Amino acid sequence: MKGGILQINWHDTKPVLTLDFHPQTGLLATGGNDHDIKLWVVMASSDSKKGPSATYKSSLSYHSSAVNVLRFSPSGEYLSSGADGGELIIWKMHSKDDISSWKVLRTLSFHRKDVMDLEWSPDGNFIISGSIDNTCIIWDVNKGSVHQILESHLHYVQGVAWDPLGQFVASLSSDRTCRIYVNKPQAKVKSLEKMNYACQHVVSKSELPKQDETKAQQPKGHLFHDDTLPSFFRRLSWSPDGSFLLAPAGMYKLSSKSDALNTAYIFSRKDLSRPAVQLRGASGPVVAVRFCPLTFLLRGSITAAAGSLKLPHRIVFAVATLSSLYIYDTESTAPLAVLAGLHYAAITDIAWSADARYLAVSSRDGFCTLLEFENNELGSPVSSPVSSIVNQTVKERESQSKSELNVAVGMEVVEKVMPVAPTKTDPSKPAKKRITPVAIV
Repeated sequence: MKGGILQINWHDTKPVLTLDFHPQTGLLATGGNDHDIKLWVVMASSDSKKGPSATYKSSLSYHSSAVNVLRFSPSGEYLSSGADGGELIIWKMHSKDDISSWKVLRTLSFHRKDVMDLEWSPDGNFIISGSIDNTCIIWDVNKGSVHQILESHLHYVQGVAWDPLGQFVASLSSDRTCRIYVNKPQAKVKSLEKMNYACQHVVSKSELPKQDETKAQQPKGHLFHDDTLPSFFRRLSWSPDGSFLLAPAGMYKLSSKSDALNTAYIFSRKDLSRPAVQLRGASGPVVAVRFCPLTFLLRGSITAAAGSLKLPHRIVFAVATLSSLYIYDTESTAPLAVLAGLHYAAITDIAWSADARYLAVSSRDGFCTLLEFENNELGSPVSSPVSSIVNQTVKERESQSKSELNVAVGMEVVEKVMPVAPTKTDPSKPAKKRITPVAIV
């Protein structure tokens, strides 16, 4: 792995709040406080010791306020962007004579306040957005209209995610709850079932670990940070195969009297009512998580807690705190790499390129970090189509008994099986380090 902060003028030195890679062309789109969306061509350096570079291509100017989030559609034909004041825009790519340009297709107006996060549905026909007006809205992209409003949260909605299998959507709010909605289709309209999401789980608290052998009921502790978290983003994400949900902004206590520690929570698809595994050792509050779009062959070094996920392949993902970046896989409880001290201000977003070659990180200091992975550095990609992987995973998980699937669920069990992730490397065990970080805490 190589790369680092690119000292270029991303957005007139103003905070960069979001970024995303185009799924086909690999273009990197960034948005920030200058109201513009900028497109960049990312290229590897000819010097084996230098990291990748980014070359400015064009700007998309239409927003009248800060751009908080942008995401390409699964097909790459569309780009959605959310901004302050409730602005939500759909851009469409137009190609002529091998030249591509982006134009505003439509604006989606209903949010009363800033849009903080959004996600496309797997088929690209819908978008879910989260706003500080305390609501999530599911939009029909083709009609340009509101399909459904989810009004359960009592405070800012700072993260939303759409299950790649289409069964669930999830939202995370500064009201300290993660809400899981399940699709319960309504009566058929023109022979088609109307999509309708209803809240299935409200994940907020969990019992603290027992301190003695008494049978007295233990108090429940909050799983997530409150609204004092110094970030407007809690970007959660589903794994590419839909097997689990990863939520940031987590906190836990070893006892009712101990200080709160930072974590991110893994929720198993089989039981979304409570965390299955927690990722400890974060240097600060976790504000964003993002999955590598590729899946990889197993390496055969599954640890106890990671093994409870029972996946037939490896999944790699990035976890960002306000100041650090951690890279994990599903075979290990300890991070593959830890990068710290990259930025002078808070990290805001993470993005992987479709081929898993690049990982980009944005920050409020006005700069972005670009990391490049060498061939097979993350592992050997699974050759099967993603749809086959999804079907295989679902069938395997449905065939497993409930007792097997619930290994390591519940805070008490997680405390026993999930060791604190080390913040320093152990030079006596170099074999466990598969990626060389730019900076290590």
